[in-house]
Amino acid sequence: MSPDSNRVARMPLFRSSPEKVFENAGAGGGRFFRMKLTGGEVIVPDDGREALAMAAGGDCPIDRRGEAVDEIEPFITAEAGGQRIVPEIPFDLVDEVILCDDASRDNTVAKAKEVGIQHILVHEQNKGYGGNQKSLYNKALELGADIVIMLHPDYQYTPKLIPSMVNIIGEELYPVVLGSRILGRGALAGGMPLYKYIANRFLTFTQNLLVNYKLSEYHTGYRAFDRKVLEAINFNENSDDFVFDNEMLSQIIYAGFHIGEVTCPTKYFEEASSINLPRSIRYGLGVLRVSLHHFLQRWKIANFKMYEVRR
Repeated sequence: MSPDSNRVARMPLFRSSPEKVFENAGAGGGRFFRMKLTGGEVIVPDDGREALAMAAGGDCPIDRRGEAVDEIEPFITAEAGGQRIVPEIPFDLVDEVILCDDASRDNTVAKAKEVGIQHILVHEQNKGYGGNQKSLYNKALELGADIVIMLHPDYQYTPKLIPSMVNIIGEELYPVVLGSRILGRGALAGGMPLYKYIANRFLTFTQNLLVNYKLSEYHTGYRAFDRKVLEAINFNENSDDFVFDNEMLSQIIYAGFHIGEVTCPTKYFEEASSINLPRSIRYGLGVLRVSLHHFLQRWKIANFKMYEVRR
């Protein structure tokens, strides 16, 4: 096995002959990605030119444990964003694609079928940001994913960090990895509105105090999880609204899992999804509520069902 600096940093390479590359799900939309290692051979998707070129070269980068890697994207509306994000996704790491359409009014499902996505979840009624993620995480666990990455389809977060996030978990450095917009100077440079940046810093400072942890931010939507984390926390008890993300991190910290962060450039533009000011205020109040509950739970002053550890 030899390193290949042009592919995935610090990931070993396993030899795979072209005839062992099986046709599977393609790219597009809200996705899970899974990579398998079976009997010493790497199974990857025949996703067109990229996968075939990789197979012809005979090398396939995988994480140290040869694990299944799934990527989640909460699908709100993503036709335009999906077209931008797909070319940057490292399909040499993926095997299976799953989409969840949260009662959208666009052509999400049709587009997903066009590119060969095999597993499509459809909500007849909109279940909200958190409700959508619950469906996706539960499906990921059902399919046996070992590493799950949640990436928004609106192109605010770059898929180019996927190999690094997977490698951190695969090397057992951290079971959870966040793509932080605050580390470095990426948030404001990427167009984050000043009022959101100030709110982010205030809420993060308050959360670090109440939760007794140290993160650069709690509000990024770019996350990667080891399977054991999703199996341990009671995420199905969480809100169906945007505060779901915050509740998950609170549960993860309370359960004793450590969280790593990587610097993530971000982009704010007209088509990017963003909640309005009233919902932002509601989200901020929800964050403070979650932090206070965590504090009370940590000091055994109260007992909240969401903190019940399932493992």
